[in-house]
Amino acid sequence: MDYDTITFNIAEDIATVTLNRPDVKNALSSRMRAEITDAVLEGGRKARVVVLTGAGDSFCSGQDLGDARSVANLDMERVLRDEYVPMLRAIYDCPVPTISAVNGAAAGAGANLALAADVTIATESAFFLQAFTRIGLVPDAGGTWYLPRQIGLAKAMGAALFAEKITARQADDWGMIWEAVSDAAFTDHWKARAAHLAQGPTAAYAGVKEAIRESFDNTLESQLSLEARLQGRCGKTRDFQEGVLAFLEKRPARYEGR
Repeated sequence: MDYDTITFNIAEDIATVTLNRPDVKNALSSRMRAEITDAVLEGGRKARVVVLTGAGDSFCSGQDLGDARSVANLDMERVLRDEYVPMLRAIYDCPVPTISAVNGAAAGAGANLALAADVTIATESAFFLQAFTRIGLVPDAGGTWYLPRQIGLAKAMGAALFAEKITARQADDWGMIWEAVSDAAFTDHWKARAAHLAQGPTAAYAGVKEAIRESFDNTLESQLSLEARLQGRCGKTRDFQEGVLAFLEKRPARYEGR
């Protein structure tokens, strides 16, 4: 696919997807959703980590509301089902770790796009806003699933009902994101985080994602069984052999990936 609304590149096993409509604060158009979906799928096949970030001073302002006439006639159920769901599933089902590098405002569906990644890192000047009730809507793009799991029922309900800004520092303190980083250090920091994952044991990372996600629906007994199956699978990989050898030889491990 030729990209018009994002930029996409793979370097050193890191696939970087940059939302690139800074004039509208990277608002999500139909074209952008399709391009994000395609790029994440490609990154999952060809790289060892996928990063989502934004161009300019915003991460993503959510659904593009620029044309009020078209929005008024928008079939929101169809758009969510046919355009948002594939994009969010591509991120959730990505076989390699995903990072949202939130470089600025993340509002509405843009906030929940940021939370869809395995790890969310935000610059301290960024904020998250469940803006939906401001225009008579309910949170979508996975927000009602991510938020209660990340910050609990009380905080999730307040964030959705009051539609107030949550600063990056608050999001960090509440457990909504992995970390908030100073603006000056932000770019170098998320790149270092991505490089760390790109050089790590890819199969083990896939197992981590599966185990933690399944834990919400499992009993302790079934979770212990899942851990045993996943550990058995990882124990047969070259990465495990290399990790043990590196430990014994007191040197950094050199993982091959896939």
